[in-house]
Amino acid sequence: MANTIDLASYIDHTNLKPTATGEEIGLLCVEARQYHFASVCVNSCYAVAAKKILLGSGVRVAVVIDFPLGAATTLTKAFEAGQAAAGGADELDMVINIGALKEGRDSFVEEDIRTVVEAAGSAAVKAIIETCYLTDEQIVRACKLAVRAGAGFVKTSTGLGPAGARVEHVRLMRAAVGPEIGVKASGGIRTCREALAMIAAGANRIGTSASIAIMREAGGDT
Repeated sequence: MANTIDLASYIDHTNLKPTATGEEIGLLCVEARQYHFASVCVNSCYAVAAKKILLGSGVRVAVVIDFPLGAATTLTKAFEAGQAAAGGADELDMVINIGALKEGRDSFVEEDIRTVVEAAGSAAVKAIIETCYLTDEQIVRACKLAVRAGAGFVKTSTGLGPAGARVEHVRLMRAAVGPEIGVKASGGIRTCREALAMIAAGANRIGTSASIAIMREAGGDT
C-alpha cells in the first residue's frame, strides 16, 4: 500500500514540545517542504514564523488551540483561534471540553466547538476528542457534535494522554462522520505500518513527530 498512495500528503509533521525552539521549528518547516507533507503542526507562538518559511510550498500551517487540556473557557479558545488564524494558520487543532462531554453537556460542547469554528474564519478546525478517555458511545457522540458545529476534521488524540490513536477508534470515527469529514489519527504513530493501518481504517491525516522515520521506512527518503 505504501507504493500506491502519496503517504507524505497524509502527514502533519509535528513538534508540540514545550521545549521546542525557533531553530527546531525552522527545521521542521524545512523538512516539511522537502518531503511535501500536508502540514506542520506547531504551537501558536510559531504560526507567523512557520507561515513565512512555508510560503509558496503548498505545506499548510496547523496550530493547536487550548492544547492539551481543552478546559479553557470558550471565549479564551475563540481568542486563541482568532490570533492563530490572523497569524497565518491554515488549520486549527482544538481540544474539545472532554469533561463536559463525559457529563453529557452536549449543547455546551457543540457551542464550544462552533465558537472556535466561527473565530477561525477560513481556517479548517480539527476537533481533538482524546479517545483514550472516552467510551465508544462518547466517541461517536463527540464526532457528531463536532460535525454539527462545523469542524472539518475529528482527531483522535493530543498525544499527551495515557494512550494515543487506535485503529478501532479511527474506524468508529470514520463511520460516525461519514465520507465528507476529515479524520486525523495522532498519538503514538511511529512506524510506516502503523500509519498505513490508520489510513486503511479511514484516517485521511496522520499526526506524528516520527514523520521522517516513517517516510524512510516507506522508501520515500529524498
